Amino acid sequence: MRIRIRQLMRASLVAFVIMLVLAIPASAQGSATDPASRDQIVLSGQLIVPQDETVDTALIFHGPASIEGTVTGSVIVFDGRTDVSGHVEGDVVVFNGAVTVRSGAQIGGDLVTTDTPTVEPGATITGQRQRVATRFDAGDIGFASRFVWWVGYSISTLVLGLLLLLIAPALDGAIDRTSRERTGASIGLGVAVFFLLPLVAVLFLVAVVAIPLGVFLLLALALLYTVGYVAGAHAIGRRLVKPPTSRFLAFLLGWGIVRVLGLVPFLGGLVWTVVSIFGLGVLWVASRRARAEEMIPPAPPPAPVTTGT
Repeated sequence: MRIRIRQLMRASLVAFVIMLVLAIPASAQGSATDPASRDQIVLSGQLIVPQDETVDTALIFHGPASIEGTVTGSVIVFDGRTDVSGHVEGDVVVFNGAVTVRSGAQIGGDLVTTDTPTVEPGATITGQRQRVATRFDAGDIGFASRFVWWVGYSISTLVLGLLLLLIAPALDGAIDRTSRERTGASIGLGVAVFFLLPLVAVLFLVAVVAIPLGVFLLLALALLYTVGYVAGAHAIGRRLVKPPTSRFLAFLLGWGIVRVLGLVPFLGGLVWTVVSIFGLGVLWVASRRARAEEMIPPAPPPAPVTTGT
């Protein structure tokens, strides 16, 4: 079996499109409200609870929030100015941004902010006024964010790896042979790809006429590195599980090993870099070998054997 670079490109493109399509519903709109509930969730834009309107929970990741009506749950703002003039039965938590509580506003829970809030006379806060650093342990928040990223990246690489092996099954044999027979070359070329491509992208950005190409290259690096990471994980799995064992089982084994190591601080980043470099090098060497084999003309058929009479 020989790997064809067109198969790899087609598989990577399909994976990228699928991920893009899955991401569009979550990010195309600034506001997303589930009709089955009264939660108001905004990714980026404005969060507004009008007067005489009631919602359960109000959450915005980036942008200003204006609470003029009633929120039966809590108001959570990650980054943006917050103005409360209505009634919030739960907490108001603002991680970054100025906070103003207008006269006549009511907050049934705590007011948790980063900076000192402006509370006008006549505003009612039943709970306590706290700082974010006091309410939340920064170490816990950091670990939680890393774990969420780990889960998301694990699922993404799992889907991408299985999809590549499904669309381009020849990748299994090519990665296995190349990682065993051309280990040194794979590492050297992987280092070149990993570190030189960002430099090339920066050079394109410096050249005014090539700025779009530089931007496109920078955007493509995340997908390219992830494809290399998936290939490196598969190579590790094939070192432990030899053919004819299922290629999917080999990938799952290698993927599981590198993802578990990814949970370890510092070691996880080092493992990701090494695996990505090795995977990129393996793919490059395998594609060059495939092109070289395609250029070799087929051997002529053996001459017919004649017998004398």
